[in-house]
Amino acid sequence: MNTDIHRLLDEAFAGIEMTPAAQDLKEEIRANLAAQVDERVAAGASPAEAAQSAIAELGDVRALLEDEPSAGASEAPGWEALTARNRVRPKPGFVVRTVLLSLIAAAALVGILLVVLLVQPAAPLAVAGLGAIVAVALGIVTADALLQETTTNHPLPASRAVGFGLSTGGTLLALGLGGGFALALDQLWLVILAAVLLVGSIALFSYLGATQTNRHKAWTRGAMRQMPPNRFETDPESAARFGIYTAVIWFLTLAAIVVLVFTVGWWWAPVAFIGGLAAMMLLLARMLFAPRSGDRR
Repeated sequence: MNTDIHRLLDEAFAGIEMTPAAQDLKEEIRANLAAQVDERVAAGASPAEAAQSAIAELGDVRALLEDEPSAGASEAPGWEALTARNRVRPKPGFVVRTVLLSLIAAAALVGILLVVLLVQPAAPLAVAGLGAIVAVALGIVTADALLQETTTNHPLPASRAVGFGLSTGGTLLALGLGGGFALALDQLWLVILAAVLLVGSIALFSYLGATQTNRHKAWTRGAMRQMPPNRFETDPESAARFGIYTAVIWFLTLAAIVVLVFTVGWWWAPVAFIGGLAAMMLLLARMLFAPRSGDRR
């Protein structure tokens, strides 16, 4: 669909309370505008010009809302209604891509199992390579799924969707490299690369979680009114500090893993990882549940 329609329609409904009646009217107008724009584009107009002219002919949407008997009188929709209204309608291309990539990932997992059980001597590079196929396939599926647009036009920014995909792929690739290292303990580069990927993925996950912007979306604000807020939602500065502290913790953990691997042995690396994870959990508990400065007496 022409993205100009979404933007112009959001501008037309700016300042209007999105009651169920208003939301239904907006979706009905969106469908009608899409058909009109397609006709005008087919007639030779540019997509932007077609969208502008279609919106201009629409007029003031407040006049249309006044004709709705239930407009303004309905209560705010509940969680179930919000979920139904903001559902994602899967597109055929997305479904096909997801199925194909999932089949590729499943075939690679079967290949890993066959290599581990049947190949002698062990083939760590084959396991790591098949693990990379799984990581890439499922990372793409993750990013692709997050890019699917909801019915109220609140798509996740492409950069953040790619970030979640990279984090997922990096974590899975780290597991694949770790599996390859388990088959050949003399290949230290595998565990070092796995540790780097795992720490980087966890740090990226933490950053994306701490800087999420769902709290700015209309449907999330409506749902949050029915849910108790947490500190990160009410205090963005705490969320930013948590992201910075988490990155520092995991970079130090990575440095400790590298030092331990090259000094006392790779078997000490999990100790550093567990220590970093424990430090992050304690930090999370402290920042979420510690009393605020204004609450202290």
